[in-house]
Amino acid sequence: MFHARRIVTAEDARRMASKRLPNMVFDYIDGAAGHGLGEAENRRVLNAIRLRTRVLRNVATQDLATDLFGRAAGLPFGIAPMGMCNLSAPGADLMLARLAARRNIPVGVSTASSTPLEKMIETAEGNAWFQLYYTDDRAAGDALLERARASGYTVLVLTVDVPVVGRRPRELKHGFQMPFRFGASQFIDCVLHPRWSLSTLAHGAPGLANFDGSTSRFDRSASRAGADWDYLERLRDQWKGRLVIKGVLDCEDACRIRDAGADAIQVSSHGGRQLDSAPLPIAALGDIRKAVGDDYPLFYDSGIRSGEDVVKACAMGADYVFLGRPFQFAIAADGERGLETYCSLLETEAKLTLAMLGARSICEIGADNIAGAQPGAACP
Repeated sequence: MFHARRIVTAEDARRMASKRLPNMVFDYIDGAAGHGLGEAENRRVLNAIRLRTRVLRNVATQDLATDLFGRAAGLPFGIAPMGMCNLSAPGADLMLARLAARRNIPVGVSTASSTPLEKMIETAEGNAWFQLYYTDDRAAGDALLERARASGYTVLVLTVDVPVVGRRPRELKHGFQMPFRFGASQFIDCVLHPRWSLSTLAHGAPGLANFDGSTSRFDRSASRAGADWDYLERLRDQWKGRLVIKGVLDCEDACRIRDAGADAIQVSSHGGRQLDSAPLPIAALGDIRKAVGDDYPLFYDSGIRSGEDVVKACAMGADYVFLGRPFQFAIAADGERGLETYCSLLETEAKLTLAMLGARSICEIGADNIAGAQPGAACP
């Protein structure tokens, strides 16, 4: 238990991961667009949010369960879709799926996952949402949708903030590619990180498990600029389950997506990985909540690191919150034990925050829990 006890903050897991992962892998996971200023500023604004503490309320218990599309979720946070998770450790995808099953929370299964989408929802015991990227190859897109439907997925997450892949200098300097490829510099990097290298060698380099490489391929650098409102309309007609649109930062877009029949919007800057000068997602969250109304389902990701952050996002208007990078760092730091440790940490911090706010349930959290003015300017 020694290693697990060392993870007492998200930064602990990140620090441990930075030592154990090759530089090219760590910078791929940790990197952001441009100089990373947008990502850092979003974290600064998130940290600056003050919560309204209340006293003399019976908070002997705290309930973190919440409703998610008519189904109870055990925690107010889930696992964001992330491509190539098995780079953090062999079997990382399935560790995340098992966590989802144990905690009854959704795990986002990326189009670019390292494990087949069918295996992921089976391991997650149904607690899995499939994330889709637009492709000009309509037959390939339809095939993925049919596989998701046949496997039992009831929630589809369409990511719309990647018309092109953002320029991420930290991964570019290492020549990072997907599918994963080795050159001379990558080889040296791996030699200097033998623990990761030997484990990966024993299990095989992770690939893009939802594509066979012959009849279907995934090109990470391909343009997805063809996605438009007509495509959203077709997808809404085609997919009969719940549809979430992820990567929204603009109030006008949010209202139009709502009116187009999407079941929820996920406010996100792709973790700051697309455009350095994009609007700050935590500020956009409050603005979009005002724009779409109190009753429309609104999810959030980007910059969440603690249970207190989760509560802050809920106070800013999120009905549910997702995290990505920190889960991968916890796995890289201490495997499945580290993942469970970090999840328990988030749970404990969220409960402590509720108690300090005089709340007994996450469902009580809202704008009244913000102390002072919310960050960001309201939408016109």
